[in-house]
Amino acid sequence: MTQALYRKWRPMAWDEVVGQEHVTLTLRNALKSSRVAHAYLFTGPRGTGKTTTARLVAKAVNCLAPDVAGRPDNTCPHCLAVNEGRFLDLIEIDAASNTSVDDVRDLRDKINFSPNQGRYKVYVVDEVHMLSNAAFNALLKTLEEPPAHAIFILATTEVHKVPATVTSRCQRFDFRRISVSEIIARLELIAADEGVKVEPAALEVVARQATGSMRDAVSLLDQLVASPDETITLERAQAVLGTAVGQAVQDLVETLAAGDTGAGLTLINKTVDDGADPRQFARQTVDYLRGLLLVRMGNASLVDAAKDVREVMARQANLFEAGRLLKFIRAFNNAALDQRGGWQPQLPLELAFVECSLPEAQPAPPAPVVAHAAPSSPSRPGAAAKPPKKADAPAPPLTTAKADSTDRPVQARASSGGESSALTLSEVRNKWDQIKAAARKQHPTVQGLINSCRPVKVEGDLITLSTNEIVREKLHQAATQPKVEAALQEALGRPCRFKCVLSPGGEADTPAEDEIPEDGVVATAVRDLGGKLANR
Repeated sequence: MTQALYRKWRPMAWDEVVGQEHVTLTLRNALKSSRVAHAYLFTGPRGTGKTTTARLVAKAVNCLAPDVAGRPDNTCPHCLAVNEGRFLDLIEIDAASNTSVDDVRDLRDKINFSPNQGRYKVYVVDEVHMLSNAAFNALLKTLEEPPAHAIFILATTEVHKVPATVTSRCQRFDFRRISVSEIIARLELIAADEGVKVEPAALEVVARQATGSMRDAVSLLDQLVASPDETITLERAQAVLGTAVGQAVQDLVETLAAGDTGAGLTLINKTVDDGADPRQFARQTVDYLRGLLLVRMGNASLVDAAKDVREVMARQANLFEAGRLLKFIRAFNNAALDQRGGWQPQLPLELAFVECSLPEAQPAPPAPVVAHAAPSSPSRPGAAAKPPKKADAPAPPLTTAKADSTDRPVQARASSGGESSALTLSEVRNKWDQIKAAARKQHPTVQGLINSCRPVKVEGDLITLSTNEIVREKLHQAATQPKVEAALQEALGRPCRFKCVLSPGGEADTPAEDEIPEDGVVATAVRDLGGKLANR
């Protein structure tokens, strides 16, 4: 059986690790100065060299004839045993299948035994984030103070799931995604050594499909190699990998710019019918739109694309505003993540395209402010001389502003309500519950103080509150007053000030005439009929 290329070409020396110089240089210096830590945490995406680097550390600390730089010679019995996977003191544990606390306890019991062959026992725990909480807790003490002959190397793709108590006991190294150019250079070396002829454009397709993973890139190349005598062309690579959509993506963007929804849907279905993977189509569309956004924002140097593609992107980037490009990226990214295509795999793509083709929604015009006092005007004695208006007669929203100059003051105020945004006492009282809720967000104590108050007057942005002396003193304290004003602003939608007045007997005042709401039957009776509000 033929050995897979990614196993055959696994790096055997520090210099062969691609794209992780910041990690390998630090580890080599530590080995050179004999300052090897007892625990390491390797994090990063899949296929970026975490397990490979862990094996290199195990090889370096147990090599029988390292050079002056601390590099293993790859010829001694220990190095050969590590390369062949038969070194007894390199223990690789898959945390995904050994998640229980019993597995960790078994490891903890065996770690005290001396190494069988080398100087150090190296424990490589892959996907360590899969351990249970109990297993992590059982590992903590051993991880903090392992025997002198033991080294732990934890590897994970999801470091956020590793407890902080574990992370703090390790030296952390972050492995980054490998760039397209670095992957292409490595693939060219492998292809040349294997005697495989590959077009540069095909290698670029493979490198981009790998999304920063060297292992994935080598595996994809292995998938394309059918016969050493055949040349791997761009068309063949696109057909095998389902990525024959480069030109289709550019054409799809053109249909978006032209607003031709029908042509765009036809293009999507034709591309999928020709064998393209819909999800890969969506991914490539997202990558292309991201490039357009970068060009649009003046960061064209960050776009990794061929020269002819750059020229097309420079032209298309000027066809859209940045906000529309953001909308496009979000829509197609959701399509790339959507698992619900089912028997219509192109459906997420179609939905994303139609969503992007829809015109921008225009904000609704503000509703006209109609005076609340207008319905009560026919009941006034002075209104009897005027011809009555039909309740359902169509009229412009602001016709109340065209009243005679002989109208009552209440009508004059109502007609100006749509033009002025002055704060009123009735507005404060109507939103008093909202003010209390906003006060609770500031602090429950502030809400308790507000509960003991009652708004009695509004002058501009100054709200007068009636309360007792104790509450007044607390509200005007330097620590409390800003919180009250913040609550007022949140509930009323405008900056407001407040002051407190003492109510008779320490209770909230009963309504006075100047506290009467500015609309309604009671207001009309007081203003027009000379009525007075009786005590309750």
